[in-house]
Amino acid sequence: MVLLHTIIKRIFDILFSLFGLIIFSPFFLIIGLIIKFDSKGPVFFKQGRLGKNGKDFKMYKFRSMVENAEFSGTGLFNYSDDPRVTKVGKVLRNYSLDELPQIINIFKGDMSCVGPRPPVSYELGKYENFDKKLKKRFIVKPGVTGYAQINGRNELSWDEKIEFDLQYISDFNRCGILLDIKIIFITIIKVLKNEGSHELLKNAENDKAKMKL
Repeated sequence: MVLLHTIIKRIFDILFSLFGLIIFSPFFLIIGLIIKFDSKGPVFFKQGRLGKNGKDFKMYKFRSMVENAEFSGTGLFNYSDDPRVTKVGKVLRNYSLDELPQIINIFKGDMSCVGPRPPVSYELGKYENFDKKLKKRFIVKPGVTGYAQINGRNELSWDEKIEFDLQYISDFNRCGILLDIKIIFITIIKVLKNEGSHELLKNAENDKAKMKL
């Protein structure tokens, strides 16, 4: 049954991403032009992420910050009123429009519509050093959205996100694609309400401390 759920999930991802590429192609052009007029730098932001079974891949986003922002200021963590975020980037982030290029990742098979969010490749250390609980999070493809995104998103601590991700994997194995469709609809509502788009300072500081261990 799990294998069947996985096959149906991939078919859904291909159809969903193909439809998305067709529908949103005009927005890609418009957003790209606005980004270029607003600030210096490329339209797309490409970043190494950890995917299924710890495999590295390049994840695409619309650039919403100044160039090389991840190596300045608060690094990988983004807070409210972050000065590195461009004027256009603020709007893109508030409505998750910066995530649209991940449709390409879904079509390629790097990602799924729903699943655990992929961490930056160097953020957590080497995959082979992860404990069993953390490795279990990577037995499925990462997603654009998931349980963590509809239950707090960036306001959650890393440990809380892991728990939600593991719960998603368990529930998906039982419910299949119907669960993904439900999560996608809830995500749309959350995005329109602009909930959880920034990290909480207390969570980010705790997460940074753990990553140094």
